[in-house]
Amino acid sequence: MLEKPRVIISGFGDEAAIHKTAVEQYAALAALGLEYYSIRFVDAGDGIKNVMQLTKSEIRQLAHLEDEYDLSVASIGSPIGKVKLIDVEDGTKNQFISFKKYLAQQVPKACEIAHAFETKLIRGFSFYHPKGTDPREHLPQAVDQLGQIAEVCHRSDLTFGLEVEANLVGQTGQLLADIYRQVNHPAMVLIFDGANILCQGYTPAEVFEQYLAMKPGIGWMHIKDYVATNHVPRTLGSKRVKAGGHVDEEAMRNFVPADVGDSGHAAILKDFAGAIPALEKKLRRRGIPGVFLDLEPHLKRGGQFGGFSGPDGMGVALRGLCRVLDFVGLDYHLTDFHDICTERGY
Repeated sequence: MLEKPRVIISGFGDEAAIHKTAVEQYAALAALGLEYYSIRFVDAGDGIKNVMQLTKSEIRQLAHLEDEYDLSVASIGSPIGKVKLIDVEDGTKNQFISFKKYLAQQVPKACEIAHAFETKLIRGFSFYHPKGTDPREHLPQAVDQLGQIAEVCHRSDLTFGLEVEANLVGQTGQLLADIYRQVNHPAMVLIFDGANILCQGYTPAEVFEQYLAMKPGIGWMHIKDYVATNHVPRTLGSKRVKAGGHVDEEAMRNFVPADVGDSGHAAILKDFAGAIPALEKKLRRRGIPGVFLDLEPHLKRGGQFGGFSGPDGMGVALRGLCRVLDFVGLDYHLTDFHDICTERGY
């Protein structure tokens, strides 16, 4: 009997914790049966910090707690690339940092943190182009800068994952696919996120088309979904947007589990199943344990810089994803009684 393709379910720890404390996050994730999680915001005892702001002592403390809860880090949920590409005033609050400084300081710091947490994956983004401009106009500069980031990660034996998201140069699957082809670097992969495409005003059919465009470069996926009643143009909360237009922070709502949204996760994952065995081999050669589906549900709150689901919401999101995986015939890893018995030597 042929083995089914297998994925590893992980989740953003801060999504599961009301106060973002490490103990809250780890207890919730362990109770759900997750072995891996992505670290983004956490309170290690000195207030809530982004993973990039953690001190060495806080990292050591978190590593100790991870051991207690049998957790490992899937990826560093860094904000690398979530800054302005060009220093112009465009009515947004996005920050500009000179790329020379960014490449010399922030990217190596992200690599250092990844090594400290013993993960091979860093999540990142494709830079904000000036609001109201065509992202394709800025593709050459984004490609150049992202190629340099990928090279820094490669020299540290790490892999940089580029996430599709609104308002960035790589805001669509087609744009990210162009970036991937032009950068052409072994240390860069793409991160598919159906809800991040759908909330921009695209139809479910367009989400699948964008997935197909990204497919050759996908390294892992973020799992959240979105619901809206009017497909063309999409309704975002009380606002209506033209597909591919600028998405305001207050419009980032209506997120739902993967089994009830409009992104079409069943069709996408059914197609993706055929690519998993080869992708798994490719990732393992880079020291990555497998193909991650990383839960980032945003069920209670979502936006460009984070989201929240609560421990109950993470449970709902996990069950929804498992239902989709069972339906399409994909195997997945969660802690079970056999794992606990093995750990205890039974």
